[in-house]
Amino acid sequence: MASIAVCPGSFDPITYGHLDIIHRGAKVFDQIYVTVLNNSSKTALFTPEERIKMISEVTKDIPNVKVDSFQGLLMDYAKNVGASAIIRGLRAVSDFEYEMQITSMNRVLNEDIETFFIMTNNQYSFLSSSIVKEVAKYNGDIGELVPPTVADALRDKFK
Repeated sequence: MASIAVCPGSFDPITYGHLDIIHRGAKVFDQIYVTVLNNSSKTALFTPEERIKMISEVTKDIPNVKVDSFQGLLMDYAKNVGASAIIRGLRAVSDFEYEMQITSMNRVLNEDIETFFIMTNNQYSFLSSSIVKEVAKYNGDIGELVPPTVADALRDKFK
């Protein structure tokens, strides 16, 4: 039986930090669904379709990654795709506290699906989509933070 994991996020936009987690997760699981979620508590810069297109482009070299989107409960989505695991990246202790709450709730919803935390590579520990958008908004250099196609998309958004 193939091991299937879901790597959820808003990915608005996807960064090298996200890609680090995806690449490392792809070494552990047979199939990973990188899944764009519609977070109602955040105002997105990119549409879900734009995010899916960017993620598909920058993960095309990872054969066991599928890109998708969903609305609703993550655990329902995970069950529907046959996943046994959720992959989450952690940058700092502050991430852990939030992720622990979410993971605890997810265990209540479906105790058969485990959550695996992957510590982000140190070079990306400060990186967030919000920071990238802020730097891009003021025409700062984001070349070391996001892939070129994402940098181009950000420049187009902030023209």
